[in-house]
Amino acid sequence: MTTLKGPGIFLAQFLGDKPPFNNFESICLWAAEKGFVAVQIPTSDPNIFDLKLAAESKNYTDEIKGLALSCGLEISELSTHLQGQLVAVHPAYDDLFDGFAPPEFRGNSKARTEWAVQQLKYAAKASQNLELNAHATFSGSLLWHTFHPWPQRPAGLVDEGFTELAKRWTPILDYFDECGVDVCYEIHPGEDLFDGETYEMFLEKVNNHARACLLYDPSHFVLQQLDYIQYIDFYHERIRAFHVKDAEFNSTGKQGTFGGYQSWLKRAGRYRSPGDGQVDFKTIFSKLAEYDYKGWAVMEWECCLKHPEDGAREGAEFIKNHIIRVTDKAFDDFAATGTDTDFNKKVLGLE
Repeated sequence: MTTLKGPGIFLAQFLGDKPPFNNFESICLWAAEKGFVAVQIPTSDPNIFDLKLAAESKNYTDEIKGLALSCGLEISELSTHLQGQLVAVHPAYDDLFDGFAPPEFRGNSKARTEWAVQQLKYAAKASQNLELNAHATFSGSLLWHTFHPWPQRPAGLVDEGFTELAKRWTPILDYFDECGVDVCYEIHPGEDLFDGETYEMFLEKVNNHARACLLYDPSHFVLQQLDYIQYIDFYHERIRAFHVKDAEFNSTGKQGTFGGYQSWLKRAGRYRSPGDGQVDFKTIFSKLAEYDYKGWAVMEWECCLKHPEDGAREGAEFIKNHIIRVTDKAFDDFAATGTDTDFNKKVLGLE
């Protein structure tokens, strides 16, 4: 068994245009001061991280790694959540998702997709240059608008959707494989990979690609009322990244999992700071230790109530307190009688 690494922090929700959140070194110093030992870096803000340069220049990635180390931090993973979303976008969402791409690609879905695919390939090479072995992203979606089938889905629609999604992702997965990096899909509402069934459909279409792995985030499963503990039993061999994000689900006579178009504050299912929700993190950390998860425990902070500064400080301590230092011996070793073949046969009544 392996002791989980952490606490790490996903920087995306904390970036801003004012210090200390507007450049890499200062936000790293801030994260270290809060108690974190690693950062997961979003790659959509060139003020924080230049993804193309990181793919092309080992000197640049060495500089970034050195800056992190000077602050007492490691880099856990890079993230391309926004770019991964743009690998597959249904036309109904074109205008809404255009803001995820640079201005020159907006209004041109084909060019935007090509840009997104290239971004993922840059991320693979940048991860290799940083000596990382896992990468966090989204799958994008062609089918999400049909998740609740009314009118009923035409026969073959879902199969065709996953065939196309796999067609777009297979070359990306192959390139990640060349770079020795796992693609860790965050299973998430709004993506075509939003639960175990959809992940398995995708996995079949990419021929069980070794790099098509998972980022485990239980908060999304609380909102879906999915058994997030058993999920680990099913998919632990594919879980290569982990977001520590809490959530709660309190249905009412007026709303349930779909949320009634309410704000996050008023939804039956909503995200909370670590420890403030309903997720059973004690069991999760135990399961991941049991299954020898070798990656990082990274806080993703999303809460509609608590101030982010408090959430970060408390989150670092929360993760630290949940990481299990795995044992190097059995608790009953004191009663061991040694190994002796003849004695074993005697105990079994074979002699």
